[in-house]
Amino acid sequence: MSVPESIPAPLRPMLRHDLTAAIKARDAVAVAAVRALLAAIDDAEAAAPGRADPDDASEHVAGASAGIGRSEVARNALTDAALGALVRAEVAQWRSSAQEYADLGRVDAAARLRAQADVAARYAGPP
Repeated sequence: MSVPESIPAPLRPMLRHDLTAAIKARDAVAVAAVRALLAAIDDAEAAAPGRADPDDASEHVAGASAGIGRSEVARNALTDAALGALVRAEVAQWRSSAQEYADLGRVDAAARLRAQADVAARYAGPP
């Protein structure tokens, strides 16, 4: 996997590229970490559910909008700072969960989460 230090690249394409490389290398830890980061980014970009405009409602299906594309909603755009904060939050959550597993004697699960956190930390960028 390549995380260039000097040339900033958009995070999502970099993650997708690194996911492909991790799959080809059969690096299960990196695959799990990168997939989880991509899922977290997708969740953060999802549009908040809103109320439908009663004027746009279909008379045939409850809660549906009449007309092609009427129910399409733009996704939230995240800044580089927001993406970095999101990755740092994921890393912190994994490390916290790893500590909880270790406290419960689940050393194997704790080691797996710490390894995933180490992979994900490479994408966090400066705080």
